[in-house]
Amino acid sequence: MTHVLGRRASDDGDTNPSAGRLATGHLGAYRARDGSPGAEVHVDLDGPHVGLVVGKRGYGKSYTLGVLAEELARAEGVAPIVADPMGIFASLADRGTEVVAAPRVSADALGPSAWCDLLGLDPADAVGALVWQAASARSTLDGMRSFVADADTKAVRATRRSADNHLALAESWGVFVPDGLAAGDLLGSAGGTVLDLSGLDTGPANAVVRAVASGLYDCCVRDRPPRLPWLLVDEAHGFFAGVAEPALRTALTRGRQPGLSLVAATQRPSALPPVAVSQADLVLAHRLTARADVDALAESRPTYLGGSFEERLPANPGEVLLVDDATESVHAVRIRERETDHGGVSPSATDR
Repeated sequence: MTHVLGRRASDDGDTNPSAGRLATGHLGAYRARDGSPGAEVHVDLDGPHVGLVVGKRGYGKSYTLGVLAEELARAEGVAPIVADPMGIFASLADRGTEVVAAPRVSADALGPSAWCDLLGLDPADAVGALVWQAASARSTLDGMRSFVADADTKAVRATRRSADNHLALAESWGVFVPDGLAAGDLLGSAGGTVLDLSGLDTGPANAVVRAVASGLYDCCVRDRPPRLPWLLVDEAHGFFAGVAEPALRTALTRGRQPGLSLVAATQRPSALPPVAVSQADLVLAHRLTARADVDALAESRPTYLGGSFEERLPANPGEVLLVDDATESVHAVRIRERETDHGGVSPSATDR
């Protein structure tokens, strides 16, 4: 018998939670007390969700994210978009997922406030205000630099020079092009898209994720996209600590209503804002040992969890404690094996 998590029985028009005519993904199997596998466990892919996958290094956090991406790639009506800062999800191409190395976006995919955030400028001072105006008036980075160069003569030369230097820095990252990725491009691929950010520094990688996350949200609000987007973000603490944070926060707090799902994976849940934990309706917790990380989850977990959260965490790689807020239940699950190669395995000196 198959059990579907993340979905109330009434959502399927059936009183049997194991029955299902809507999209699901095979996650793994229940883990018995003796460690043996039990009934298959599937996760709901039909409705939008906010998911959180956590675990210390080496216990399967990114592996689990890859399993979810595999299931989304084969499901109808959804499109996974994986933000891959470590370059470990390229094997998903074997399942029809498009892999985009060093993805690029258009300059106008970021709003004026995002440009100030990206360049570390205060929009209230002269340089920040000039960049804000340039981003409001022009759709390309070249156009923004031209706007700055031709700014009103009341803008002192030092202000124009400083603004142009900041924009030149952004140009040097090589991630802004007039025909960059758009939300429509990402939602048109049945197998989804991996955004390989491994060749980018923190600033430009955050710029891409912010543009993609805000673009997907706007598309869901404005249009009726052919597929519901699932944004999967690995090493999410690095993006919540950067300029991508406002767009990810919007996806967390307002994304489900228009149909945008977000799944954040991190080995440092304590580095995420509390809203990332409290908004998650699916939490998949691998082994954690750092007190701050355990406490970050425990403080936001619902009363139905029961007992000590720390004592219920699994001890072995590949095992998760799955908290399902839809059914207000907690499950011990062993994640199934990947069908594509997992690029997150650490190298071994012996193998070399």
